[in-house]
Amino acid sequence: MTRLLPFTACTVRHVAVRALLPALLLLAPALAAAHAGADGGVHHGFMAGLMHPFTGIDHLLAMLAVGMWASQAPRRIWVAPLAFVNLMLVGALLQLPSGLSALVEPLVAVSVLVLGGLLLRRARWPVLAMSLLAASFALFHGAAHAVELAGGAALAGMLCATLLLQATGLAIGRWTQAQQRPWALQATGGAVASVGALLLVAGWI
Repeated sequence: MTRLLPFTACTVRHVAVRALLPALLLLAPALAAAHAGADGGVHHGFMAGLMHPFTGIDHLLAMLAVGMWASQAPRRIWVAPLAFVNLMLVGALLQLPSGLSALVEPLVAVSVLVLGGLLLRRARWPVLAMSLLAASFALFHGAAHAVELAGGAALAGMLCATLLLQATGLAIGRWTQAQQRPWALQATGGAVASVGALLLVAGWI
């Protein structure tokens, strides 16, 4: 059996630092070039970016689910969250073609549905496969955020909120294992998948 390491506040900080440093390096050019009102975003400033992931149930659940699913890995539980936060930044900075932009919201809903289903099934993938899936979803989450966020400070706030939500998901996932309560993770996954399905259906009505 896999020996569970205690998930402490120190571990959370370690995950956050490991994930945030590469993201901030990627963000540096945007911080230098971005100015309020320079793009189509409607929210400016660090606090606006920090609060933004909490205002949409799809983003909130996806980020928590990434952390909970990553917690099921036998080791290197920080890899998938790190991949997610970095590729979400890439998605926010990229200018997607108009045809692909129309698919952003449906794919965000699909990500919630799939991640919830993986939790429901207690799927344990290799770390690389887990990270690739998380990163692919993150591109579309980043693109969705970029529509409403303007400027490097807002993007930095979004990254910090993402790390906080994923660290919370990691803590919840490790707690369910330590307490030997897999049903709690599965029940959460079922609820997340149900919300994803509803969002997907609502988007096509």
